[in-house]
Order: sequence, then structure tokens, then C-alpha cells
Amino acid sequence: MPRTATEHDIPELVRLRALLFDDLGGDFFNPANAGDDWRDALARVFERKLAEPECRILVVDGGPGLAACGIGTIEQWFPGPHSRNGRIGHVIGMVTDPSHRRRGHGRAIMLGLLGWFRERDAVRVDLTASREAEPLYRSLGFTGHPDPLLCWKP
Repeated sequence: MPRTATEHDIPELVRLRALLFDDLGGDFFNPANAGDDWRDALARVFERKLAEPECRILVVDGGPGLAACGIGTIEQWFPGPHSRNGRIGHVIGMVTDPSHRRRGHGRAIMLGLLGWFRERDAVRVDLTASREAEPLYRSLGFTGHPDPLLCWKP
């Protein structure tokens, strides 16, 4: 089932992330002027993140290539009454190759990431869910987010 990604997985991680943006669609995720430079930048970030202790990238092999991947990160925010230690987890980049969907890969990756978040004492884990994936996340205990979310793009 899932394993921790290595540097050898970077080309496949970039491919899967591109599939995610294709699935999400629209001008925000696929702007007409994006070009391909972002893929090289993404590969460099993956290389750095694979070595960081507050990032976990899990993959499922699909032979050839990867069937699925998911990324977990932990940020140190400021503690408060609602967040005793300020350690907030984020799940990003959950994607399964279309030819490998409906086989439990996403669930297996999420369970692995949730265990990792527990081990690292995250007080909350946030994610953005597609309509198709929302039932999976809700079945694992995710609920509506308590914070109103806004976005600013310079």
C-alpha cells in the first residue's frame, strides 16, 4: 500500500499534480498564460520538501509509475484556546491517476497521513475537498471548517 515518496518519484509526483489541476479546471487552476515553468519549480520544491521533517508525501505504486499520492504538512501557528499548541496540519495534492481510481488508494494514503499527523501532535488538519472526494474525507471524520476563508492574490 502507501509508502513514503523518494527523489526517484519526483517526475511522477509532478505528473500527478498536473492531473489534479486538470481535474480541478477553470481559470484559477489552469490559467491560459501558465506555461510549463511551474513544473520545474514544483520539482525543485518536491526535492526540498522530501527532506523536511514537517512534510510527509505518501505514494502508491501503480507499475509503471505512481497510482496515487498525497501530501501532508504541519505548520507552527500561534497557540490559543482553540489550538493548544498551534500545530496545524494540511493535506494537499491528493490525487489518484484515473486508471487507478476506486481501489482504495486515496483512503489508504489519508489513513497514513492522519496517523502521521497524530504522531506529530497536530491539533487540526485542514484540506480542500473536491466534490468527488468529499464523501471520503467526511467518512474519515472531516467536518465543515470553523474559520471563514478568504483569499488575496497580489
